[in-house]
Amino acid sequence: MATAKGKGAAAAASKKAARKIRILVGKPGLDGHDRGAKIIARALRDAGVEVIYTGLHQTPEMIVSAAAQEDVDGIGLSILSGAHNYLFPRIIRLLREKKMGDVVLFGGGIIPDDDIPKLLKKGVDRVFTPGTPIQEIVDYVNARVQPRK
Repeated sequence: MATAKGKGAAAAASKKAARKIRILVGKPGLDGHDRGAKIIARALRDAGVEVIYTGLHQTPEMIVSAAAQEDVDGIGLSILSGAHNYLFPRIIRLLREKKMGDVVLFGGGIIPDDDIPKLLKKGVDRVFTPGTPIQEIVDYVNARVQPRK
């Protein structure tokens, strides 16, 4: 016989299992071109992912603050400005400071191939370069990112 407490725990577990993946898509820095970020955000949304899009000209602090407020499971950054070697590590540092080191950080944009191994070593989970099929990004998110709570 199930108790009320047992039913509540089962309902909470069911709700947790049914929770959609939550991804924040951000455009840090001075980039003025957000078409790619919007295309990725829409593709993820169409695939059943809950997407929070922060818009242009976000600081790392703004991105991490929004990620905390929205309780996201992953952050996808679009960086075209060449500031990726500063922005990715800064966001990783801020996530760790907020005890959110389990949030999966990935991104793409104009990032030289030589910089990708350095970013991965610093904690970026995946870097997508121009020409990556959108479905590959969607498949990556569905395979790699899981609801945190």
